[in-house]
Amino acid sequence: MGPMPRAEARYDLIGDFYADRVGMDAGDPVAAAVVAMAGGVRAARALDLACGPGRIARELARGGARVVGADISEVLLALARAAEAEDPLGIAYRSEDVTSPRALAGETFDVVACNHALADIDDLDGALATVARVLRPGGRFVFSILHPCFPGFDDITPSSWPWTGGYRAEGWWLADNPGFRGKVGSNHRMLSTYVNALVRHGLAIEEAAEPEATADMLARQAVAQPGAGPLPTFLVLRCARRL
Repeated sequence: MGPMPRAEARYDLIGDFYADRVGMDAGDPVAAAVVAMAGGVRAARALDLACGPGRIARELARGGARVVGADISEVLLALARAAEAEDPLGIAYRSEDVTSPRALAGETFDVVACNHALADIDDLDGALATVARVLRPGGRFVFSILHPCFPGFDDITPSSWPWTGGYRAEGWWLADNPGFRGKVGSNHRMLSTYVNALVRHGLAIEEAAEPEATADMLARQAVAQPGAGPLPTFLVLRCARRL
């Protein structure tokens, strides 16, 4: 593992890779689960936290929400703004460090969504403090992560933690593969770390989903760890801000 690069620089360096690999389609099982678990959003005020190029923001806007997207990467925000200019949905995109106590000052939202970004954020407590601060009492926070129980194999991407390090070895790491985790790294945290952080910030878990991995990922798991059976790969949680 090398030194951890500045968070704001990571995705700025791979904007073209991101656009080519992910695009703007939000029809994959994880993104679909995030949008579905957000529930009815018509006339709601919604925040896409660490929005990237705005895939979830655009789905929430199509559902009738008034949406703000916030991200630290100027390169990904440029992609989001370009999509908005081409097909306007009324989304406002803001350059924000969502871990800062000054982020989104004075804002209030009914729904906050965060798709596959918490592992990219070094300061989990800072990000969740922002969520709790801007979310109205009783409001919904929905997020997805790579399942903390999903190990990394050298030829499998994505992955939550390096196979050689072990589940309990929390911290930033750089995968040995050509995917996102091999380019920008990831912060591995145990499931208990996420749950306890939610508790600390008054975000009560209401619903959980574990979308299935793609057939290709399942096949590579079977080769890397024969006989183990399919491992949980993704985790989506919906929380409510306590009153």
